[in-house]
Amino acid sequence: RVFDWLAAAVAMFGILFLVAASSVLNQVWEAGRDARMRRTTGRPVASGRISRFEGLCFGVALAVLGGVVLWWCVNPLTSVASVLTMLCYVLIYTPLKPYSALCTTVGAVPGAMPGVLGWFAAGGSVGAEALALFAVFFVWQFPHFLAIGWIYRNEYEQAGLRMLPSFSDGGRRTGIVALVYAVLFVPVACLPRYAGLAGGGYLAASLVLSSGYLWLTWRFFCERTDGRARQLMAGSLICLPVLLICLVFDFLRLTV
Repeated sequence: RVFDWLAAAVAMFGILFLVAASSVLNQVWEAGRDARMRRTTGRPVASGRISRFEGLCFGVALAVLGGVVLWWCVNPLTSVASVLTMLCYVLIYTPLKPYSALCTTVGAVPGAMPGVLGWFAAGGSVGAEALALFAVFFVWQFPHFLAIGWIYRNEYEQAGLRMLPSFSDGGRRTGIVALVYAVLFVPVACLPRYAGLAGGGYLAASLVLSSGYLWLTWRFFCERTDGRARQLMAGSLICLPVLLICLVFDFLRLTV
């Protein structure tokens, strides 16, 4: 097969526009809360460098541009899926954050879509392959984001954001939820092999990487310190990219 670099670049830029729109519109919505947290107080809207109206116009323009580029230059499925992903992030996840810890679960849905959108852009359909990619991204996110939430728990609580299962039990529920998803990630990481996207090489790599991720999560569960949370966060940022690289190479080995 011949890889179409131009089509891939157009798809990436179209999806990037919608990702940027999600971020911009999120910052417009949360400008007041962002201003109360040290890690976000320097954002353009929160700091007052850009007005909410200007941010809204820019975000909507990016969303429209991304949706149109994907519709006309890639395919309608990728365009519709990308726009719905953005809307889920901005209109459901963002407003839910001050009210329920379920926001993490809702936010994991758009967070799980990048691999699926890439599959759609390459001509794939809604099927076992897309579901396997979605599952890998979805389950991986929980230990990752709970580690981040634990590191910045005081700022989130001060801003009134319900990013953790509890702020009052010393992190016990946070550790349990992270550990449950880390355990689930071991079999879930193997799903692309059984969906026909990869072979034995990927399967071996997925078992090693997911087991390492589980070990880091177990250490965080046992000792809920900022240091353990940072180690888990760093490990998560190594685990997923390496896993995806192994998937791509094994996919190419089987199909090219």
